Amino acid sequence: MAEAAAARPRRRLIFLLPVLVFIGLATIFLFRLGGGDPSQIPSALIGRPVPAFKLEPLEGLLANGKPVPGFSNEDLKGGVTVVNVWASWCAPCRQEHPLLVELAKDPSIRVVGINQKDNPDNARRFLGSLGNPFSAVGTDPNGRVSIDWGVYGVPETFIVGPDGTIRHKHIGPLTPENFEGFREKLRVVSER
Repeated sequence: MAEAAAARPRRRLIFLLPVLVFIGLATIFLFRLGGGDPSQIPSALIGRPVPAFKLEPLEGLLANGKPVPGFSNEDLKGGVTVVNVWASWCAPCRQEHPLLVELAKDPSIRVVGINQKDNPDNARRFLGSLGNPFSAVGTDPNGRVSIDWGVYGVPETFIVGPDGTIRHKHIGPLTPENFEGFREKLRVVSER
């Protein structure tokens, strides 16, 4: 009889243990996934030089009657550069585009674009209808360069310092709500 009484708490523990483990894991997931800003996912590339790459220009794209060049990692040195990864088929890219046009008006900042997995005709029409904020547009038809940059999906925007290192990564579209914070990060990089 004493053995039966001692076995009951053990049986309860065996049944309660999976429930307690589930509650603990659910709580962790709730706090990790439910809160926070998804654009603030850390990048292993912050503080490191941009990956080596060379992108061909978007064929047929003109600005002031001249072809808009492609670019490489070497072109990102010497000044603060905003690198935007975009595509014409990306609805959030269309939404953030006016903010990139506004950024491009600042002469202390160079704005360049990586056109990812896009049809060149569609990309030219996109920039033709919304305006071209980019001083250079490189095409990444298979997404290989974007992968090297650690891109999860379009749009993503990077701030590259004058020394060619990645200083900030913004995942998702720039919006009126997060734009001032992004500009503040630009100011900090420019002042260094």
